[in-house]
Amino acid sequence: MKHLVSMVLLIVVAPLAMAADLRQARPEAVGMSSERLDRIRPFMQQYIDDGKLVGIQTLVARRGRIVHFETVGDLDRNTGAPIEDDSLFRIYSMTKPVVTLAAMMLHEEGRFSLEDPIAKYLPAFRDVKVLEDGALVDVDHPPTIRELMSHSAGLTYGVFGNTDVDKMYREKVSMFQRDRQTDLAEFVETLGTVPLLYQPGTRWVYSVSVDVLGRLIEVVSGQPLDEFLDERLFTPLGMDDTFFEVPADKVDRFGTNHSLNREGKLIVTDAPETSQYTRPVTFFSGGGGLVSTTMDYLRFSQMMLNGGELNGVRIVSPKTVEIMTINHLADGITSGFGERPGVAGTFGFGLGFGVATEAPRTQLGSKGTYTWGGAAGTVFWIDPEEDLVAILMVQMMRNPYPLRTEFSNLVYSAIEE
Repeated sequence: MKHLVSMVLLIVVAPLAMAADLRQARPEAVGMSSERLDRIRPFMQQYIDDGKLVGIQTLVARRGRIVHFETVGDLDRNTGAPIEDDSLFRIYSMTKPVVTLAAMMLHEEGRFSLEDPIAKYLPAFRDVKVLEDGALVDVDHPPTIRELMSHSAGLTYGVFGNTDVDKMYREKVSMFQRDRQTDLAEFVETLGTVPLLYQPGTRWVYSVSVDVLGRLIEVVSGQPLDEFLDERLFTPLGMDDTFFEVPADKVDRFGTNHSLNREGKLIVTDAPETSQYTRPVTFFSGGGGLVSTTMDYLRFSQMMLNGGELNGVRIVSPKTVEIMTINHLADGITSGFGERPGVAGTFGFGLGFGVATEAPRTQLGSKGTYTWGGAAGTVFWIDPEEDLVAILMVQMMRNPYPLRTEFSNLVYSAIEE
């Protein structure tokens, strides 16, 4: 009987003890409730049983120890292959914090200042104008790298409005996100011909900023973005399953992506065998191009929570983490996330991360939490007050379900001390 118990424990613990400093712990050892964390799996399973989602993976770590790592459903809807601990997910905009952190590594080396004009390194922005009331006007000040990192530089995505600038983005810029066979240099040159949507620093508008930042990294470092990330960040952190292009020998770990059709039926919109992520890539989108695993993203997140270090490897200083995770928006400007009628905004934006400027009033959480999500429904957050990391992986475009908020509430309700 003793041997049987030992074997069961080994089976449970082995997948979780994937790094020297990211081992499993009993939830009670880090002030959380096993019973309450056990609510997560059946809650997620209901989404699968109801046919709303295909597969979900969830992870919670506190005080540097994994206390929950669970999977429900399938990785590949076409084959029925299950999600495994090392399954690969399209993380889309969860790429942005990673690439912003990479840029801050160069900032630490004195290669640029946060208040440097973007045009100092990317001349395409030298003569940029703002389109106001149909007329091109001069900028109040040249957009800066700090504004680029905080989505307040005057750029947009071209999909959140129908202004003349949005139309220009759809005509000239959107193709670069769709066609991963171009490159960042051409992208920036084209973007420089499009006027800014607003005066830099006066608004927060979600944008292609981090794609531009990826090109800035290339210019300053002298390396393609994918090589810089691999050499300076992924390899030191042991993030061996994070990349812009899924290697041929790992395609079997990469699953299907989904959406709802007009009839509300769940359909596959991207399969591994035909996915752009499994073909050669030359446009390294810092804003949304990475594929990763839950464990790899935990390594990145835990490094940030540790003040820039993981497993004896220092990536950045604690002061760099500190400046990245404070609100950089001017007084009176909000990100527009988390606000509800009659509820004051509690969500700003730092450098690469959304930042809770106060504890949220419409769900459980903490002041100082920093976070972001991806277009396929993924999300992560890092809560320094509770010494906690949580990650949700799902592959569902335009996910209509409140899964992120529900997962957050399930996690926080399991904290006992």
